[in-house]
Amino acid sequence: MDKKAFDIAWKAPVNKIGRFTLLAAVLLSFAPLIYLYVAHGILPEISDALKSWGMIATIFGVMYFVEPISFYSILGLSGTYMSFLAGNIGNLRLPCAAMALEITETEPGTQEAEVVSTLGIAGSIIVNIIGVTLAALIGAAVIGVLPEPVVNGLKAFTAPAIFGAMFGQFAMKYPKLAIFGLGIPVAIRLVAPATPAYIIILTAVFGTIAIARLFHKAAAKKA
Repeated sequence: MDKKAFDIAWKAPVNKIGRFTLLAAVLLSFAPLIYLYVAHGILPEISDALKSWGMIATIFGVMYFVEPISFYSILGLSGTYMSFLAGNIGNLRLPCAAMALEITETEPGTQEAEVVSTLGIAGSIIVNIIGVTLAALIGAAVIGVLPEPVVNGLKAFTAPAIFGAMFGQFAMKYPKLAIFGLGIPVAIRLVAPATPAYIIILTAVFGTIAIARLFHKAAAKKA
């Protein structure tokens, strides 16, 4: 399908639905605050609200820039909307989309990848809803009977294991980039250990992207 037809058939409705659902989610997130004010007359001071937002932005603010840019090639347009609405992007949506592309041997960034990643993410959301529901019902009971070292291990190493597996998956496909993706943050830590985490993340992500672009241009010239 040519680009214009694909934009009309896919991107236009995706943008329309995606913008509506995300804006609706933003507005609905204020529903508890509105209820507390209407029903109980409780309203936090603006200074306290801004201070709380500032604390969250300090921790996660860098992700506002990193995740949409660095994840887009895997998630695609519709996958980006769905993932930022559903959450758990780095530890669930992205691995599922990447695995869907891997299994179907689909090149990231193509029209086919848009459809494949969307299906992978949609499946992950459905499974996630079922899993979260079951976890809410029986998860506490299961964790309660597990030995403490096992519980501590699950809490401490589950997320690193997921990210490590993802890094290994892409490192096998792009070994040269993997060296820089891992080497840049390690080098910063060794040279300037007091560097804030958000600076390291931004430098590692956008530095690796810049190097990938150089590799792409060099390969294009050889071709």
